Amino acid sequence: QVQPVESGGGLVQAGGSLRLSCAASGSIFRINAMGWYRQAPGKQRELVARITPGGNTDYTDSVKGRFTISRDNAKNTVYLQMNSLKPEDTGVYYCNLAPDLSAYWGQGTQVTVSS
Repeated sequence: QVQPVESGGGLVQAGGSLRLSCAASGSIFRINAMGWYRQAPGKQRELVARITPGGNTDYTDSVKGRFTISRDNAKNTVYLQMNSLKPEDTGVYYCNLAPDLSAYWGQGTQVTVSS
């Protein structure tokens, strides 16, 4: 299987926005729920947003109302629109299946939010 490729991270001031993209393997993407995960410095990786093949979404409480997950099934791509960013959103963001598949972690993309 081909690992996902995450992009779109960067350095942004608090209150700013970023849009992350994840190009996934078609064979995995089409039939599975996909998730965006975050690993903050010194913390365990956590699931922050999840989307089913049909488009139903779930979010962890800390990002509700600020982050939006979406998917483009034709492009095998999942997105994470992040608005009103806070310093505590800093971390490496990964996409994977939800629940995750241990062999499917990519390199992630770094998001740094300055105060």
